Amino acid sequence: MQQLILGGARSGKSRLAEKLASDSGLDVVYIATSQPLDGEMNQRVASHRARRPATWGLVEEPLELARVLKESAGQSRCLLVDCLTLWLTNLLMLDDPQRLTQERDALIDCLAQLPGEIIFVSNETGLGVVPLGELTRRYVDEAGWLHQALAERCQRVVFTVAGLPMTLKGSPL
Repeated sequence: MQQLILGGARSGKSRLAEKLASDSGLDVVYIATSQPLDGEMNQRVASHRARRPATWGLVEEPLELARVLKESAGQSRCLLVDCLTLWLTNLLMLDDPQRLTQERDALIDCLAQLPGEIIFVSNETGLGVVPLGELTRRYVDEAGWLHQALAERCQRVVFTVAGLPMTLKGSPL
């Protein structure tokens, strides 16, 4: 099963995804897309690491998500990708504007062939005011298009608010 867990900052989406991964009974591999480039981000990464069981595998990959999914997926494995919007930001910040399209298309194209369970975590950014800056508007647009494409392909989509999951698609939690 492939699941997409959406929510705002501090909505409980990562905790929910971690619980679903633990409850799966499968070997879990956490795929981290962040690049801790400052002290605050280092603290967030440390907090996430401290919450996770020591038995979980870890792959840190800021750009080539489709490649890592194909290499890591297995019938007896649950992959937890946290988070897609950081991955999207990493791609948007590259000097190569085609890279985002290539990596996004590779991700969408590989989903149907991946065995096991996959849980994607992402920030829902499209609920607020339209941002003023061009890069920020592009980020919100790209995130929205990515979420739509994934939601279409995932068997379950959950929106998390204040720690409460609301199932938008698929079987309820």
